[in-house]
Amino acid sequence: MEMKMLSLVLMVHGNAVLENEVAESIYVFIEDGKIREIGSINTLPSHLKTVKKIEIAEDQTVVPGFIDVHIHGAAGADTMDATIQALETISKALPAEGTTSFLATTITQKHEKIENALLNAAHFLKGHNGPGNAEVLGVHLEGPFINKKRAGAQPMEYIIDPDIELFRHWQELAEGSIKLVTVAPELENGTDFVRYLHETGVIASIGHSDAVHEEMEKAVQAGAKQVTHLFNGMRGIHHREPGVAGSALIFKELMVELIADGIHVRPEVMKLVINAKGTEGMILITDAMRAKCLKNGVYDLGGQDVSVADGKALLADGTLAGSILKMNDSIKNILEAAEITLSKAVQMASVNPAKQLNVYDRKGSISVGKDADITILSNEYQVEMTFCRGEIAYKKG
Repeated sequence: MEMKMLSLVLMVHGNAVLENEVAESIYVFIEDGKIREIGSINTLPSHLKTVKKIEIAEDQTVVPGFIDVHIHGAAGADTMDATIQALETISKALPAEGTTSFLATTITQKHEKIENALLNAAHFLKGHNGPGNAEVLGVHLEGPFINKKRAGAQPMEYIIDPDIELFRHWQELAEGSIKLVTVAPELENGTDFVRYLHETGVIASIGHSDAVHEEMEKAVQAGAKQVTHLFNGMRGIHHREPGVAGSALIFKELMVELIADGIHVRPEVMKLVINAKGTEGMILITDAMRAKCLKNGVYDLGGQDVSVADGKALLADGTLAGSILKMNDSIKNILEAAEITLSKAVQMASVNPAKQLNVYDRKGSISVGKDADITILSNEYQVEMTFCRGEIAYKKG
């Protein structure tokens, strides 16, 4: 859909979740991809009265675009395909679920395949990351520096111990675009690896890990900042050993990712996490694979066959293999699981990931001067329209 505009005014007759408040009956003036003005509809300035207007109905809510820091693919494409077309396909598909930016996420594989994906991502960021689609903010390297005991759907034969020199090489190939790395800190060199990531401005996320509490504490002291898909692919909570999951709830320094599909984590456990971490300590992710947006069938993930049916993505042995979750459904599910407001859900889907990725100066909230990444939701949390950097990237129907 090509509906490019240099300037327009959103006339919001319902609610808008702004940076510091939920406002009613406002206008949002967008120009050259940025939010230029926000004010009351009743005081629309004269210089905006001739600008093209889009009316947002009373039963619709305007929220900042969602940021998915953990997504492998969608609409038949995967980051590991290592083609410009694959990343373009994902970028075009995501606005339909309200996502306006994301980290292209890799999977454990042979070095050559990971390197091809990194080279491709760097190439995409330089010349193909324009407005009108969800923006690729960088790469999430999930694996291969993980624990075989907690491999989950990560191909076992390519898992290796953390290797600073190899990562340094990969970051050079990626031209600095690796923003987040999932790592098991209990492995040999694990704590040093976490420290290196922290010192070079990369988020170390503990995941696919069998760490005990003391190892988690060392990782936090070394600079770990996040936990990958909480409860999945990790040592669980025991009352005499908190493990990765328990320690994730204990350490305030750790932001936790949550797959809120009701399959990876039960709704009651979502509520438990909110009670423990608060919405300021959580990030909603999809961990979606290429089957998202497609019909039931068998699809590839990291060279493995994944069967998709009834909302689940499974390996042949029954292991969960990512998801087909959409971000707007994640919002709906978390709201049904816990007594929180929409603005608190938005904090987990937009604000927290933007702050974690250090892009809150331009993403994550509806505020003057920021990118016009805006999602319009119905009262049933269906996406009506999405703007990516000021351009209509999705419109229902």
